[in-house]
Formats: sequence, C-alpha cells, structure tokens
Amino acid sequence: MLETTGTLDFQVGNETYQTWYKVVGDLKSGIRPLVTLHGGPGMSHVYMISHTEIYTTHGIPVVFYDQLGIGASTHLPAKPAEFWTVALFMDELDNLLAKLGIAGDFDLLGHSWGGMLAADYASTRHPRGLRRLHEREGTTASQEYQDGLQVFYNKHTCQVIPWPEELVASFKTMEDDPTVYTTMLGTSEFNSTGTLKTWSTIDRLHTITCPTLVANGAEEGAQDFVVAPFIERIPKVESHCPFWEDKEYYFQTLGEFLLA
Repeated sequence: MLETTGTLDFQVGNETYQTWYKVVGDLKSGIRPLVTLHGGPGMSHVYMISHTEIYTTHGIPVVFYDQLGIGASTHLPAKPAEFWTVALFMDELDNLLAKLGIAGDFDLLGHSWGGMLAADYASTRHPRGLRRLHEREGTTASQEYQDGLQVFYNKHTCQVIPWPEELVASFKTMEDDPTVYTTMLGTSEFNSTGTLKTWSTIDRLHTITCPTLVANGAEEGAQDFVVAPFIERIPKVESHCPFWEDKEYYFQTLGEFLLA
C-alpha cells in the first residue's frame, strides 16, 4: 500500500508551526481524494486510520492529519484560550489542501468535532473544490468518575469491547496533552466550559451545496435529534451508520457515496 508522511509549514501571524500528515494512495492518480478531520478537539488521527479501507476497496486516496496542538503536529500548551478558534483550524485545513495540491478537487470527512469543523468550513468558506461532505457524529480527577465515564463511553462512544487499539491511542494523545480539548470543550462532555460552548452552525447549514452524508450510531451520544438539523437543513443529504460497530456496511456506503 502506497503511504506518504510528512509535515507542512503552517504560518499563524509571525510564527510557523508544523502540521503532520499521512497520505494513503496517490494524490496524482486522477481520483478525487478524501480528507479526514479527526475528533476531540484534541484527539489524534490514529483512530480514523481504518478509513484506509476506502483506498483498499475503492482506490480513493485518503489524507489523514493531526490538527495543530496534538499528535505529531506542533504542540502549544502555553497558548491562551483566544488562540484556539474554529477559524484557526479552518486556516490549517486551507493550508493543508493548498500545499498538498488538492484544494481544487477533494471530498471531506469529519468525525465528532471534525464534523463540526467540516460543517463550519463548508458553510462559511464555501470552498470551490469541495465536492462531497461526510459528517460522522461522535465521540474529573477521581477514579470513580473516570470509571463511570468509561462505562458511558463504552455505551455511547464505541461498543466494540475491548476498544480498537487505534481509538485507545487517540484518547491517549489527548490525555498526554489536553490543551486543545480542555480549552475548546472543557473537562468533559458533561462540563462544557470551553470556547465551543456557544458554537453553532445551524443557521448556515442551508448554504452547504455539495452532497453530504451524515452518519451516527443508534446508541451513541449524537442521537438522531442531535444530528436532525444537519439532515433537515442541508439540501443534498443522506444519513447512515457508524464505522466501528458496522464497518462493512459503513465503508461500502461511504465508498458508493464518494464515487456517485
């Protein structure tokens, strides 16, 4: 399998940071690539790596990257809360697309926070090269709390027990450096105190013009009523199931959607 990894300069003001990326497949093959946006905010790309299946089964090149502040990209634990904005991550995405030479023709897949970012990006910047959009909805100190939280995650984040190694690794990167997660979200999903507390893109969803696939699980945190605005307001939309619990159906559906 053809894989390429590297880093890209990402300039913010007078400072230059590094965005780490991996490409599975050939971006010059003539087949439109799929760019993935991981969740968190502040998790790494690792748990999304199963999407290499799209290249294996459909020949679609797939781009993974670690967003600024996590994984193999530049970490910035000393940055103030006002630094970590949705616009920052949209700028990073624009930079990635331009420097990989795919800004003129690409598909976008966002999971959890990545889905929020994808919706904001599509509805505010209206990138001319975006052809298809896929929204995949998700995903304190005492041990008792952590144990209870894990029970919740096992029920509403991923029901494959034990968790896939890739998912465990992504959670570990967030635990190792929680800067982005705690700044933008808070201490947990149940205590949203971060900069995303009042975030919404509902009033702009109707402006997303590309075909969009919305996927959520029957028992996950993003229940049907949570994703309903995406399904009701995006003009060209389909909805389907998650990628860990029903992988074969999910990747078949996703591949057919991207190639339609």
